[in-house]
Amino acid sequence: MNINLGLTSEQRETMAAAVTNVLADTYALYFKTHIYHWNVTGPRFHDLHALFELQYNELWAATDVIAERIRALGVLAPNSYASMGATATVAAEAMQENADAMLADLLAGHEAVVATIRSALELAAEHGDEATADVLTPRLTEHEKAAWMLRSTLG
Repeated sequence: MNINLGLTSEQRETMAAAVTNVLADTYALYFKTHIYHWNVTGPRFHDLHALFELQYNELWAATDVIAERIRALGVLAPNSYASMGATATVAAEAMQENADAMLADLLAGHEAVVATIRSALELAAEHGDEATADVLTPRLTEHEKAAWMLRSTLG
């Protein structure tokens, strides 16, 4: 089927690969945040449990929007954990047991996603893909905000 979005097939594939990287990082961070939500303990349990819940719900909702952009570009979204894990720069494993270590790990994850999004946005500008930029710019804002909250919670 012919796809006419004003981008060449190569541009669409390049952008879909960049957006897939964002999806992979987002999904890994979602998973890690959800695990920390379940496993956090200590005197700040209630506050951190609630913070992590807000963040993993936001991340989960974002995965659908991001995957739908990949599909709009005419490429299949990843179909396995392994395929997403292969391109993620964020490790999905939630290995920290101390609350501050969890916060620091999630902060590093959000900062990694920021870098992935910025790279994708550079490609979007290069290829004139405003629609992808429109999807990714609000994601950048959300990750920067989440990083600020985690940084502020760490003190």
